[in-house]
Amino acid sequence: MIERLSGQIQSQKISSAVPRPAKTVSFEAALQREMQLAQEVRQPVREVAFSKHAISRAEERGIDITADLIDQLRGGMIRAQAKGATNILAMDTDKAFIINVPSAKVITAITQDEMKENIFTNIDGAVFL
Repeated sequence: MIERLSGQIQSQKISSAVPRPAKTVSFEAALQREMQLAQEVRQPVREVAFSKHAISRAEERGIDITADLIDQLRGGMIRAQAKGATNILAMDTDKAFIINVPSAKVITAITQDEMKENIFTNIDGAVFL
């Protein structure tokens, strides 16, 4: 009787150790999901554009929009996009920009003196240039 009971215990251990199949997903559904993820990863970041408001603010505040600055802003946008940010504050030591990442558009530009007086709202990330 002891042998019979120990045999039942061993068979219970073996049957409970066998992994149960996970919830199955169709091949088509899995393929579609992987293709969507690959598309999101490959989505290129567009060139940085300045809104009319940002251009006028930059002119008023004496901020030169150079090719080097645009490259820095684009690099900041790429890093922010990788983290999922949508509205960022991109700043260096003497100027800052609010950028809408999905539209790749600079919304406004400010100088260091104005940074001291302003509160930045509706941003979900900051990038140092």
